[in-house]
Amino acid sequence: MEVWDILDKSGQPTGKTVVRKRVCLQKGEYHLVVHIWILGSDGRVLIQRRSLTKPLMPGEWAAIGGSAISGEDSLTAAKRELFEEMGIDAEPEHFKLIGKLVRKNSLLNVYLVKCDIPASSLKLQEEEVCEAKWVHRNKLRQMIKTGQFHNYGTAYFDMVFAAFDKKSAAKRRKRRNEQRRKK
Repeated sequence: MEVWDILDKSGQPTGKTVVRKRVCLQKGEYHLVVHIWILGSDGRVLIQRRSLTKPLMPGEWAAIGGSAISGEDSLTAAKRELFEEMGIDAEPEHFKLIGKLVRKNSLLNVYLVKCDIPASSLKLQEEEVCEAKWVHRNKLRQMIKTGQFHNYGTAYFDMVFAAFDKKSAAKRRKRRNEQRRKK
């Protein structure tokens, strides 16, 4: 039985909890949700396809993530979700919070993790994930546009792609500086 802390709009616990199966949050009540984006050193993004048995968004390609359970902070929830769903045990310092969004009844924290792991080495949680693959960002944009990837909204994807681009620009600067030093 999964229990969530009920938070106010600023993310502070209200002292109340709710059982996931019986979620009926009132206006002004929120629960914490985390998404984790994995960015490879080659600029590709690791995406996952939700299990066909999931009640919400079955079979859809979507972000890695889920809800924080009672007592968890955002980073702890992100670390747990990444390990549970994909088998990736990333250290806390590898998680970079790239943004926060307020949704209807959730506070969404979005993380970026740089990681290079072959898709064949992932340990997918079958109840949650049926497939994972690396895609180039242009392919991801196309999947979003055609409805093959869950559309979380323009503000969400503007934030995510800006974080991808920032990481790529930093990597290009680092490579240029290394090349200059070698000369």
